[in-house]
Amino acid sequence: MPTENPPSLDPEYITGLVEGEGCFAVSFSLRKKLKLGVETRPSFSISLNQKDLSLLQSVHRFFGCGAIRYSKGDRTYKYESRSVSDLAAKIIPHFQRYPLQGAKGNDFRLFCEICRMVQANKHRNRQSLSKIFDLAYEMNPSGKRRYEKQKLLRVLDEMKV
Repeated sequence: MPTENPPSLDPEYITGLVEGEGCFAVSFSLRKKLKLGVETRPSFSISLNQKDLSLLQSVHRFFGCGAIRYSKGDRTYKYESRSVSDLAAKIIPHFQRYPLQGAKGNDFRLFCEICRMVQANKHRNRQSLSKIFDLAYEMNPSGKRRYEKQKLLRVLDEMKV
């Protein structure tokens, strides 16, 4: 029977969980109202089956940011943090202190660079946004993307700035 207040999670356990079930991602949406026509959204997530919902709730408490939602697409629950300030203040420092040991470490390195650029508003500069595209498309090479990089670059070229 689950306890009402499960013990807090070990930080190294969190890193191991993310190594297997987590994702550092940067998504892009086309937004005509934006100066460059593209919205940049970094996010960190962990996806688990409903059986492990209480574990996700513990992760949510551990980081003290983000939210849990149900994903119809893969029928899992996702803990997700999308606030750049929370990513910079809570998520990134955790993985700097308790580093990822596997291939996901490279995605994290690229993610950190993109988050720094977004936090410095460089995603509002044509040249920097193009660099963000390059970095983001190096991440999660087997992952699904809504837009091909060439489409985003064409949108960027078409915007009158």
